Amino acid sequence: MNSVNQFFWFCSGVHLDTLKKHPTEQNKYVGIGATIFFTGLFAALSGGYAMYFVFKGDPFAVIFALLFGILWGLAIFNMDRYIVASINKNASLWKQILQATPRILLAVMIGIVISRPLELKIFDKEIRERLKVSYLNNQRAKIDTLNKAFNNKYAIELAKLNATRTERDSLASAIKADRQKLNFEIFGNKTAETSGVMGYGPYAKRKEAELIQRQQNLDTLNAYVRQQEDFVTRRKEFDGMFAEKIYTGKQLDSLASIAGFADRNWALGQLSFNPNGTRDESTAMAVTFIGLLFIFFECLPVFVKMMSSIGPYDRSVEFRETAEVYTAEKDRDYEVEVVDGVHETRVNTSIEQKKLRLKEDNY
Repeated sequence: MNSVNQFFWFCSGVHLDTLKKHPTEQNKYVGIGATIFFTGLFAALSGGYAMYFVFKGDPFAVIFALLFGILWGLAIFNMDRYIVASINKNASLWKQILQATPRILLAVMIGIVISRPLELKIFDKEIRERLKVSYLNNQRAKIDTLNKAFNNKYAIELAKLNATRTERDSLASAIKADRQKLNFEIFGNKTAETSGVMGYGPYAKRKEAELIQRQQNLDTLNAYVRQQEDFVTRRKEFDGMFAEKIYTGKQLDSLASIAGFADRNWALGQLSFNPNGTRDESTAMAVTFIGLLFIFFECLPVFVKMMSSIGPYDRSVEFRETAEVYTAEKDRDYEVEVVDGVHETRVNTSIEQKKLRLKEDNY
């Protein structure tokens, strides 16, 4: 426990020799030091997690994340330790608040930076689902844009193809109807357009000749349609339309897994809104309160120091600093008097030397 206590005392930035003289104060500064330490630890975790997404996919991503996390955590730890240690408990309350205000403002910004990566991890499942929807919608929009651009580019060719298809379909329907009439004529089925006499008579022969001619026309139209469809297919392939397809579930899972920090951060912001654009109050409040929690946690070292009462350690530090200031002032006075005394002696010596030289020059 001694080692642990001394470590947390170091974290709190106290003067160890002075603190050891006041056992009643030791637990208080263990708590302050632990708060500063865990704030730096959370900062390291958050910074490392954010950096991991920056270099995600790189074989050295974990190494970069560890290095940055350690550096970021140490920077926050050192800043917290310095500012908490620099708050003068012997000053008035307003002066303490004035000392702490810049640190609190900075803590708010740092808390936001720290909380964001951890929020990304907390809402990881929801973020993945929102990213899948976004990627799927973007892909559909991209395909629709390509189709629209293609239709505009080849509007004349597509219009001719559609007109030919309509003509072909109409001719095919007419041929089917006429073939049925021919069968009725041959088998003696009486209708408004058939004689009702069974046999292969002149009317049936004329109808069959017409059907053959119309079938040839249909074959010509089919050949033209196939030719135009082949042309459209080659154009689509050339314009890269076949390369763009709707993502499968497996592809969406893969894209969501390798999403970068910016995409995930955007998705986290979108969680506060429903798909129809209305605000999702429950999710928005959850994200907000988690962010506020980390901001408060980042401000906690300053709050803990300000809420702690003035103890014998603070008085001892004040007396020690007063004594050191007094000693420094006396050292200054000593140096000033020595310099003044030496200066007067040097002046007198120089005067005597010049008088001797003048006498020698006169003789």
